[in-house]
Amino acid sequence: MDMDAAPTRQQLRGAAVVEDAGGAVAHFDAIVLGAGISGLVATSILLQQGCRRILVADQYGHVGGNHIDVAVGGYTFDVGSLIFQDDSPLLKHFPELLPHYVPIKPSWGRLNPQGVVTAYPISPKADIVDAGPIEWCRMLSSLLLARAFRRKLRNAHDFARYWLGARFLHRSGLGNYMERFYGAPPETIDIKFAEKRMLGISENARLATHIRKYLRRAPPRIKNTQLARPREGFSALYAPAVKRLEAEGVSFALGVRMHALRKEAGGFALDTGARVCKARRVVSTIPLDHIRQLCGLGREEKLGAVTLITLFYSFAGDRGFPQSVLYNFSYFGSWKRLTVYSDFYGRHAGREYFAVEVNAQHVGGETAVADRDFRAHVAENGLFKGDLRLEGRHALAHAYPIYVDNAQENLDRTIAALRAFGIESIGRQGAFEYQPTARDTTLKAEAALALRPATSP
Repeated sequence: MDMDAAPTRQQLRGAAVVEDAGGAVAHFDAIVLGAGISGLVATSILLQQGCRRILVADQYGHVGGNHIDVAVGGYTFDVGSLIFQDDSPLLKHFPELLPHYVPIKPSWGRLNPQGVVTAYPISPKADIVDAGPIEWCRMLSSLLLARAFRRKLRNAHDFARYWLGARFLHRSGLGNYMERFYGAPPETIDIKFAEKRMLGISENARLATHIRKYLRRAPPRIKNTQLARPREGFSALYAPAVKRLEAEGVSFALGVRMHALRKEAGGFALDTGARVCKARRVVSTIPLDHIRQLCGLGREEKLGAVTLITLFYSFAGDRGFPQSVLYNFSYFGSWKRLTVYSDFYGRHAGREYFAVEVNAQHVGGETAVADRDFRAHVAENGLFKGDLRLEGRHALAHAYPIYVDNAQENLDRTIAALRAFGIESIGRQGAFEYQPTARDTTLKAEAALALRPATSP
């Protein structure tokens, strides 16, 4: 079962609508393209900067962007593994969201190449202690060799090998997970993306980091509360934020097809077919190839993004591990991560239910292949012994950006072209940034829009 589009919402409340020779024209102070987290935060910032009439337009029929949930019977799944925190800066913009989250206590694990479910991302015991003296010598020699013959780090594989050593990279399965995540060999992933995505590896591999932690003996930090969206789905979570934004003069046009974005004297004109919407300022959070086409700037074909296939399962039996989130670090199997949502919301009709993520590149884009591969792999590793049912699936394009083939240079040219056109393009999609959390997305949106006054054309 695939996700059906949510009911569309096309409201232009607060807009100054006039008729001209070309038909209805709605006038706004600003237009935000995309109603995901970046778009909602951008809208909040624009209101703070003095905008009073704002249009948020999205081709999706729902608010939340790639925060997508799917209901199948009594089961509720997410596309991806989405966990929030109660100290997120997102809640400073939308405090009305907090009561709607479900507090959870998730745990994370990984299936390693030895067929053991152990700690994520690294287990000193399973990855080092249990390896034995001979393997210790091999791993240490490999690490020393990588450091002694250091060369310019060119890609994700070089980065991980330098900090961990090729032997540990192989034994831990991190190299295999990297390829599942990227959808391409780590050797083809640009170093700048690797440094952003794997910052924790370099930080924890530095001896100085551990010495500083020991010497400072910082007081224990109060742990934040982990949260999930309400069982009813993301629409129930974001509805209060939409209601408040509308009360402040924001209009939402969801499920609309945007035909063109033209630059004209005093600002921009967005053609949605039914009407033209004009504004002095446009903030885009939609994929870069989409905004380039809207502006008539052509397409940048060398900015790749992952298409994520999510498989939805229900299960009765012995799943074989206690963790809520399990990563696949083994040498085989195309799936990269699974999330047990019944750990958060409770079982349905006595059955557990979970979602499995697969990079479409690894299964030729075929959900049937992904399903067969997952079943075979977990059976080989003694997991999910019992009744395993596929309840549905979903394919999500532009799930997250991947830097290959000099992507940074292509990105810089694309952003420069949009900036010259007058578009502020931000967010995971709009700035082609890997943003793993709502916290990260919020902070980057705040930083990107903080310097621009609302009155600028």
